[in-house]
Amino acid sequence: MASELYNTIDALSREKGIDPQIVVSAVEDAIVMATRKYYKTQENLRAVLDKETGKINAYAVKTVVETPEQVEDPVLQITLEDARKADPNLEVGGELRIPKVTEGILGRIAAQLAKQVIFQKVREAERDTVYNEYIGRVGEVVNATVKRVEGPDVIFDIGKAEARMPRKEQSRLESFAIGERVRVVIARVEKASKGPGVVVSRAVPDLVQHLFQTEVPEIYDGTVVIRAIAREAGERTKIAVMSKDKDVDAVGACVGMKGMRVQSIIRELHGEKIDIIEYHEDAVTFAEKALQPAKVSKVTVVDSGGKHLEVVVDDSQLSLAIGKKGQNVRLAAKLLGWKIDIKSEEEKRQEVEQQMSAMVPQTATPLESVPGLGEGLVEKLGAAGITTVEALADMTPEQLEAIEGIGPKTVEKISLAVNNYFASLEQDSAAEEGAAVEGVAAGEVAEGEAATTELTEAGAEDITAEIAVVGEEASSEVSDPASEAAAEPQAIGADENEGQAESSDEPSEEKSASETRE
Repeated sequence: MASELYNTIDALSREKGIDPQIVVSAVEDAIVMATRKYYKTQENLRAVLDKETGKINAYAVKTVVETPEQVEDPVLQITLEDARKADPNLEVGGELRIPKVTEGILGRIAAQLAKQVIFQKVREAERDTVYNEYIGRVGEVVNATVKRVEGPDVIFDIGKAEARMPRKEQSRLESFAIGERVRVVIARVEKASKGPGVVVSRAVPDLVQHLFQTEVPEIYDGTVVIRAIAREAGERTKIAVMSKDKDVDAVGACVGMKGMRVQSIIRELHGEKIDIIEYHEDAVTFAEKALQPAKVSKVTVVDSGGKHLEVVVDDSQLSLAIGKKGQNVRLAAKLLGWKIDIKSEEEKRQEVEQQMSAMVPQTATPLESVPGLGEGLVEKLGAAGITTVEALADMTPEQLEAIEGIGPKTVEKISLAVNNYFASLEQDSAAEEGAAVEGVAAGEVAEGEAATTELTEAGAEDITAEIAVVGEEASSEVSDPASEAAAEPQAIGADENEGQAESSDEPSEEKSASETRE
């Protein structure tokens, strides 16, 4: 029958979930340390627990050698001849146990030392057992009960061990009460930690994924797949989902009827906002979806190898796309795995203008071209590294006064000379433009006169040609019937004679008639 001490060791082992032999070894080591401290010896001590009686016997162990010449340390070694005086059955290489009296001589200090050793050994054994138990369960969601609060850390009871939740693994929206049951994720297992070796978290994306698998049957059976999750605990979570069945809406399945499914998850996370986005293989389309609720004007792939996108939004949508403290674009970048640069349309326009202006070669006008600057002033400016009118015009009065030998009056002189120089350039350009306009007008007038001249000449030629044609036709008409006209005079004359005869006959008739009346 086992002794009372061994029964106590066995009960402790079952409570801590460790091997009873580990506790027995801890007790034996404690007795060895107490015995060594009492006897103040460097002998090789060993203790053995008798399970039946519960008595712990301590021994000094010496190794048996054959001859006295082989004895290097009398404290640790003994010759075969001397060893057989105590035990005739010993051989070379064996061990001689010399009993050490411990009963009644180990006092309170030795007992306290033994207690510390036992507790240390038990804690190490317990830590190893917990490590081996939970090292393969990292990332698993478990139910835990709040056991106590130690400063910023919360200690949970997860069954066989205690778990610790640091402040950075907690959501800022959550607070815990003693005895409250919550779901936590096993983040990591630390073997060398002083406190609980299991570290749990409620801030990792795995918790959101587990909650969706619990609440959405389509995710649990694999019809809808979660492709990516980006989370900032206590603030916002973006989750990208994809349906393997064309008849199943992935986003609608996660939201549920009237939002019941997603609202249940939000309550579990104490009000954390959740954006559910449909996943796309195309990074451009996926980026437009990921930046919701902002409306994107244009998405451009800057570097496909480096995964770099440039997004252009309307000026009114810029703050919405960036989000509070950059949260929206930061989560979208985590969700895509791409670097995202957001610009407004005005910023993009200015950037394009700068690129276009950079392509135009910049003129450099030497200072000697400014009439109002003397040779000495030009030399001073050149010594300061200012050799062009453009560089001089970009400098402020304070920068000019910082140059040695230039004071406020000189600055005024430089400003007046530069202004006059640019004013003269503007006048020259205006004059050139005016001359160009006058030249264009004169050219137009000349072209008009030339056109009129051409028109006049063309008209004269046409009229002359027409007159010539008409004259020819008229002459031909006159010349053609010439013979007829020559042949007709006789007829005409005959007709005339006939007319004359007729006219002469009439008076004769009238004359005869008058004569008759008489």
